[in-house]
Amino acid sequence: MSPNALLDRRAGFRSSPKTACAITLTLVFLCGAAVGALAMNFGHMRLHHQGFGTPGAQAVFLDKVKKELDLTPTQSAQMESILDDFGQYYRTVLTDGKSRILQILNEDQRRKFERLVAQAQQHP
Repeated sequence: MSPNALLDRRAGFRSSPKTACAITLTLVFLCGAAVGALAMNFGHMRLHHQGFGTPGAQAVFLDKVKKELDLTPTQSAQMESILDDFGQYYRTVLTDGKSRILQILNEDQRRKFERLVAQAQQHP
């Protein structure tokens, strides 16, 4: 088929205004859904990048829980203690897990593993 014949076929294609509107709305919806999914994923990764085991993340979470659940001062103190315990447990599990992984790797694999961990911490 010659290029001119292809252009002639396209020129002969006419869509109705209703079809064009439906296609446009569908494309706008799909683009919005994609942008929304990316934004939610970015926010989710940002939250996890901070790491729940860090004091800053715990403080942010505690403040949110206090406000959302309208905790009493006693409940707030108990919640803070529980979160502190959990944060310590979380850090211990991560440290122990990393130590166990490093034990099974050879020197070259350890260097690569450390590089992968550093990259993951910089770019969640």
